[in-house]
Order: sequence, then C-alpha cells, then structure tokens
Amino acid sequence: VQLQASGGGLVQAGGSLRVSCVASRAIFSVFIQHEMGWYRQAPGKQRELVAVITASGSTNYADSVKGRFTISRDNSKKAISLQMRSLKPEDTAVYYCNAKRGVNTYWGQGTLVTVSS
Repeated sequence: VQLQASGGGLVQAGGSLRVSCVASRAIFSVFIQHEMGWYRQAPGKQRELVAVITASGSTNYADSVKGRFTISRDNSKKAISLQMRSLKPEDTAVYYCNAKRGVNTYWGQGTLVTVSS
C-alpha cells in the first residue's frame, strides 16, 4: 500500500484546512480492510495519533482535536481525509497518513500544516 498525502499549507489560527490521502497501487478489496489514520509530528516532539477510522467506519480522536477535526474515508476512491477546523498554532506539524492491517503498517510521506497566530 502506497500512501500519498496532500493538502497541507499555511493557515491563520481559527481557520480551516483539509488534508487528504490516497492509497495508490492498492486494490479496493485490500484498502477496505485497513484501518486508516492521521498522525502528526511537531518539531522536537514525538509522532502522535490524531484520528483513526476503522474498516467499519468507527472513529477515534485525540482529546486535543475532538470537536474540531473530522476524519472520513471514501472507499470508492481509496482515500481518507481530515477536515480541520478552529485550528490552533499548536496544531502545527507534519501530518502523516497511516494504514494498518494486522501486523502491517504503512506510512505516507507527510504534509506540513502550519498555523500562524
């Protein structure tokens, strides 16, 4: 599974941004079996979970983004998105797309989100 993230950029605090990830080279029947997620890594910090969506569509969010971020998946496009609202400077990080199935984990290349105060 090869993951390609896009949509990062610079936004002012309080603004919104959407990042997306496409699982290229993955067939539909494989993609739908994977749990998909977004992680982020801020400068000098460890990578942390932002949000995940299971194969069945259940979602889970980090406490810091609950109520502000929404993860979704479009299986027909083999894609996931993260809609981010009410962004804060502390949301600044490189956002990584992730796919998991069993012991297999795949990472995208990351997309930078910068929130200015």
